[in-house]
Amino acid sequence: MRRFILAALPAMLVAAPAPAPAAPKRAIKVAFPFKIHQKSWPNGLKAVVIPTGMPNLVSLQIPVSTGSRNEVEAGKSGFAHFFEHMMFRGTPTVKPEQWNAQLQKSGASQNAFTSDDLTNYHTLVAKEDLETWIRFEADRFQHLTYSEGDFKTESRAVLGEYNKNAANPLGKLFEVQRDAAFTTHTYKHTTMGFLKDIEDMPNQYAYSKQFFQRWYKPENITIILAGDVTPEQGFALVEKYFGAWKRGTAKPPVIPAEPEAKAPVTAHVAWETPTLPWMTVAFHTPAHFSTRDKASSALDFAAEELFGERSELYQRLVVKEQKVDQLFTNGGDSKDPDLFTIGARLKNPSDMAYVRDLIIEACAKGRALPFSATKLEEAKTEARLGFQRRLDSTNAVASLVARLTSYERDPEAVNKVMALQEAVTVDDLAAIAKATFRDQARVITTLAHGPLPEDLKAPFQGVEARAAKLAELPELPLLEEANAASPLINVRASFRVGSIHDPKGKEGLAQLAASMITEAATQLRSLPELTKAYGATGGRLAAQVDKERTTFTLNVPKLKAAEALELMLEQILQAGFKAEDFSRLKTQQLNALKVGLKGNNDEELGKVALEARMYVGPYATPVLGTEGGLAAITLEDVQAFARAFYTRKRVFLGLGGGFEAAHKAALLRGLGRLPDTDAPKVMVNEAEHQDRSHLQIVVKDTRATAISFGLPLRERNDKGELLDARVNRAHPDFPALWIATSHLGQHRNSTGVLYQRLREVRGLNYGDYAYLEAFPNGMFQFQPSPGVARTYNHWQVWIRPVPPAAGAFAIKGALFEMDKLIKQGLSEAEFQAARTFLVRFMDHLTDTGAKRLGHDMDDAAFGLGPYADTMKARLLKVSREDVNRVIRKYLRTSALDLVVVTKDAEAFKRDLLAEASPVPVYTAPKPELAAEDEAIRRLKLDLDPKDITVTPVEELFK
Repeated sequence: MRRFILAALPAMLVAAPAPAPAAPKRAIKVAFPFKIHQKSWPNGLKAVVIPTGMPNLVSLQIPVSTGSRNEVEAGKSGFAHFFEHMMFRGTPTVKPEQWNAQLQKSGASQNAFTSDDLTNYHTLVAKEDLETWIRFEADRFQHLTYSEGDFKTESRAVLGEYNKNAANPLGKLFEVQRDAAFTTHTYKHTTMGFLKDIEDMPNQYAYSKQFFQRWYKPENITIILAGDVTPEQGFALVEKYFGAWKRGTAKPPVIPAEPEAKAPVTAHVAWETPTLPWMTVAFHTPAHFSTRDKASSALDFAAEELFGERSELYQRLVVKEQKVDQLFTNGGDSKDPDLFTIGARLKNPSDMAYVRDLIIEACAKGRALPFSATKLEEAKTEARLGFQRRLDSTNAVASLVARLTSYERDPEAVNKVMALQEAVTVDDLAAIAKATFRDQARVITTLAHGPLPEDLKAPFQGVEARAAKLAELPELPLLEEANAASPLINVRASFRVGSIHDPKGKEGLAQLAASMITEAATQLRSLPELTKAYGATGGRLAAQVDKERTTFTLNVPKLKAAEALELMLEQILQAGFKAEDFSRLKTQQLNALKVGLKGNNDEELGKVALEARMYVGPYATPVLGTEGGLAAITLEDVQAFARAFYTRKRVFLGLGGGFEAAHKAALLRGLGRLPDTDAPKVMVNEAEHQDRSHLQIVVKDTRATAISFGLPLRERNDKGELLDARVNRAHPDFPALWIATSHLGQHRNSTGVLYQRLREVRGLNYGDYAYLEAFPNGMFQFQPSPGVARTYNHWQVWIRPVPPAAGAFAIKGALFEMDKLIKQGLSEAEFQAARTFLVRFMDHLTDTGAKRLGHDMDDAAFGLGPYADTMKARLLKVSREDVNRVIRKYLRTSALDLVVVTKDAEAFKRDLLAEASPVPVYTAPKPELAAEDEAIRRLKLDLDPKDITVTPVEELFK
């Protein structure tokens, strides 16, 4: 931001601003903390007194509303700056040596500066010396005297200053830029003036007198006193020494207006000695300083978002690629329309065309894309805090007021400017960007050792063409489910990438990459800053990684949707990939695998181990990865994985709730910036392992025994041969098989057969369920999450932990019920009950906009319509005969995969392989179960001792 920054050098020599400390992202309302007292005199003089409460010192500042802008006659440039020098040449009553002696006696500090629009004289004095210095200033402003010899001597000093500055490439660059940019207005020359005019200055003694009499008059002067001074004291001193000063009689000439630019301009400086190359991309701007409109303030804030240190351009050119070591902006706050400049110092001349094009691209984004409301508020907060930081001394207070007062001679300008800044909106930013970044108003100036690089001579696409292209919404697959009445919006970005894409030996990479996006810093914010920013929106980006897809979800109140969307896009597109985050998240994921899964969650461990038994290839690996795989992953692996798989060709978007067109546009434009590439296909070799059942006993020191078993779902022909058809939700048999599965054991529901026979009647455990699709983390939720629908499915039974002595009986009890279902099928009443339940249960699965959108996206990936409506219709078409047919077709009690997590493997094997397994000890007699229990305990499994594997838990997923 440039507002409130006082230049100590001519405008052409302003260097890139120093980095500002990160500011809190909470709105902090600030006002100028000092009372401004002002008084005007009939001669046009104004005085301002600001008691600051800071002791002992007073800052005396006299801004003259005259700068190089006021040098209107041809051949007479540089005189505003010249008088900055001549004002120290003395008067008939105070000679230069007396002036200097008083400086030494007072211990005062004194200087002056000239810019395009003002010349400011400033002295910091002890309060007891204030009257002396007001008397001295009044004397020289009213009675400045110098001889022609003194004039010529000082003009040579001015030439020396020009020559000194001419050794600075940036100074020369701005000089050439202005000369090329302006045809009429006095901004054509810099504060120093044209060289030919400076060289001719010794011949302009008579004109110097005329210039002084024209501009150094009370109607152009404001006297500012700040510090340890009272209004009564200050105004009395000004009255005493300046009150009799006569108003000027000469009519100042009109400053010519610059005609509208008609075509872009380029200029090059061939620097004779070796230097780093410089480039400025500037635009004639309608913005100029005013306390009556927001244009200048809006341009400041637009510049901060497009070119500031957290901008995409700065991060790319300065931080990442390091092709540029200085990137800054300047302009837009002059008295008249001036140039807004984006400047860069490069490391290599060969990059000049590249840097130019990226700057033009950023300008085009300003014209075409919405500005960020979040970033605007952040910039406002930083401006407020920066303003406060600058008011730490009497001199700083006076300098600020002097600079702003000089424009319109309005002492209240500081408060008016702050109010304008607070009132700026993103619409104001868009308006000023469109008005400023116009190709016909463009001025590109370059400086390098030697001639203009050849690639800069070639035609290039300008701002307006690029803006038109950017304004087009990218075509990305998008499912929209609008609900105007909803106070929320739901966003999903589902990428076709999951744990099956983990490279061999780097298992867990997909999960870690997603965590590095959602749970880590971005390129622009630390994690605490990101967390705080999300806290103000009521939302947070989450990631769900499964075998085939990774889904990023954002559910946020509509009122804060724009801000939250910006944060979401920042995370996905500008992930920080910081080493400290990588180390933390990698450790967390390893702990989730070793402690959370293997150590503390027997049930989920059994289900994950079952998948590892049931599949071969990448489908067999846990989403969390393996211990060795996680250990081998590097930060570079994560970055490469994200580049390869988070691309436009792999994303499917969903937008639901009360979203507006602007939200949709932001989502499409944002993710439209993803690389337009595709990653190599992953071969998934899903197959059954054996013709006989296989049991894996995971040995772990645990009180109970957790059981999971199942079979891959693959269609077979009449001969029992496996077909390639995958039985997922798109398969025609899926609805009928779901009815049968729900009848046997609906998740967390007491109506299923397994629940009734094992839990309710026998009290073996907490619950028993069957599944047609994978249900990760089922112990923590009542309904399945969207984003898990897989190409390959397995049918599974989950027997929640039972006492170890009842483990063998529980497996046989579940198989006993399955065998009855396969042989007998469903009765009409059972069929109707199960189907009715599922049809009605569909509304529970989609009872929020977020869940509905997610399940609908899953269905869309399979070529199906909206989940609830489509599945209801499919279920209602299923007959009892269909259900019983698919039961016989797919379900079996042999050739199963079984996984048991228990403490004593030998005891479990003995019980399971015994002629008759032990019957549980019931807390109350159950003679009605005797016959069935006997049949269950003697049930034979197609299980040979050689088909039983015993694995210590420590060896799993190594």
